[in-house]
Amino acid sequence: MKEIRTILEKQAAGKVALQEPLSKHTTIKIGGPADLFIEPYSVEGLQYTLDVLQEHGVPYRVIGRGSNLLIPDEGIRGAVIKLGTNFDMLHELEGNKIRVTAGYPIIKLATIMSRKGLGGLTFAGGIPGSIGGAVYMNAGAHGADISHIVTRARVLTEDGQLKWLTKDELKFSYRTSVLQTENPGICVEAEFQLEPGNKEVLMSEMKNYKDYRRETQPWSDPCAGSIFRNPLPKYAGKLIEEAGLKGYQIGGAKISELHGNFIVNARDASYDDVIALICHIQKAIADKYYVDLHKEVEIVGT
Repeated sequence: MKEIRTILEKQAAGKVALQEPLSKHTTIKIGGPADLFIEPYSVEGLQYTLDVLQEHGVPYRVIGRGSNLLIPDEGIRGAVIKLGTNFDMLHELEGNKIRVTAGYPIIKLATIMSRKGLGGLTFAGGIPGSIGGAVYMNAGAHGADISHIVTRARVLTEDGQLKWLTKDELKFSYRTSVLQTENPGICVEAEFQLEPGNKEVLMSEMKNYKDYRRETQPWSDPCAGSIFRNPLPKYAGKLIEEAGLKGYQIGGAKISELHGNFIVNARDASYDDVIALICHIQKAIADKYYVDLHKEVEIVGT
């Protein structure tokens, strides 16, 4: 890994570190070290990084703001690539269209666009992730999601090709896209088509959504967001609440007392604590309601 770090630093591909604790890069504050941690300076740096890793047979995974991840305490063998502040750019195009790079915070984007009187993103006012992750998993809330406004996304494929995928080619569905399934790739930027709206109305709508989240979800505590996908037309949080599980705790991991579909790091929780709690919830809901809960949080293997 030291050799690869030297190669990447020599080419100024990005900021590189060995044995970087990933608990610093996940919102639930859990995760051991990555053998190699890279923050590329540019798309070209990202391409070069992937070439070097593949040439040396080093496995890798890409993260954004770490809001939907659970990483083992043992960490991740291989490389972790973070698309962060160097992928944090917004370009306004003609006709209420915008282009945003993958590391841009979706909350920040929703706020700026609402202040400009452009609608379509108010639903995202409380989503803590980045644009790349939002496209990857078709993030959504309040009956809307990213697929409603995406026109296309620029993707770096596993073989190093950069190409634009249209909305149809992205094959969005509930909390997923083609990037998770048959055509894995890294979203490096996306274009959105927004609609003109009343600035005051949009800001009020977003404030209401933010206030609702603050009142009903534990965003002040370390957590990874929603743990389970909703088994529509039912809702995971409601089922967990009705089963009397809110507040249930295993080790340092606790089901939020505000929202049943959130697990918080209440006291130095370990990866195993969270996994045990997830399994406990799944079994309880299956036994009581004959409903299988499928994970929304992405669980990374060692």
